[in-house]
Order: sequence, then structure tokens, then C-alpha cells
Amino acid sequence: MFAPELEQGQIDELLALLETQKSELELQLAQAATAAKPVTLDQQSVGRVSRIDAIQQQQMALANQQQTTRMVKRIERALQRIASDAYGYCQQCEEPITFARLQVQPFADLCLNCQSASEKS
Repeated sequence: MFAPELEQGQIDELLALLETQKSELELQLAQAATAAKPVTLDQQSVGRVSRIDAIQQQQMALANQQQTTRMVKRIERALQRIASDAYGYCQQCEEPITFARLQVQPFADLCLNCQSASEKS
């Protein structure tokens, strides 16, 4: 069952927000795939500094791709919680997560108190 503070209209709003974010992130992943491809090191045509820069750019693209993938997975888990009517509850203390928090971070699976405590430890 959804958190008692969440009305159906709010759930619908959050669902639309999650689906939009997921679509945008998947588009970013598709576009980033080319930036994360292995760097070819042609000693003849590229100087040492250019090769280092290309490798650094590739590593940044890979890190960004990994972070985006993690975010897509968090969104997918939130969508699964909506589908199973378990959305809006903290995964740690099982208290309701406020609508205001979910508007800012619709994939949140911890209430503000539990999130703060987890960041301190």
C-alpha cells in the first residue's frame, strides 16, 4: 500500500517524473557510449599530451556512464515499488517518505532522517 500521505494524483505526478528521468538518462547512456569507447593510440598522428587527454576523457566518460547506469537502476527500483504499491516508504525504518522529498528525489528509498544517518556513518 502506498504511503498514507500520498494521494493518487501525487503518485501519478511522481510516476511521470520517474519515467521522464529514466528516458533522459537512457538517452544520455546511448550518447555516451561512443565517448567511452577505447582510445586508439597512434604514435604517428597523436602527440603524448593528446593521447593522455584522450585517455582522461575516456575515463571520465566511463565514470559518468557508470553513475548514470546506477541512477537508472534506482529509478527502475522506484518504478517497481510503485507497481507493487510499496512506494513512499523508507526502506530502512518503514516510515512514510514525505511528498516534498519525493518531488525532489522521486527515486528516494530512505526518509530524510535515515538518509542523513547513513551519510554520517
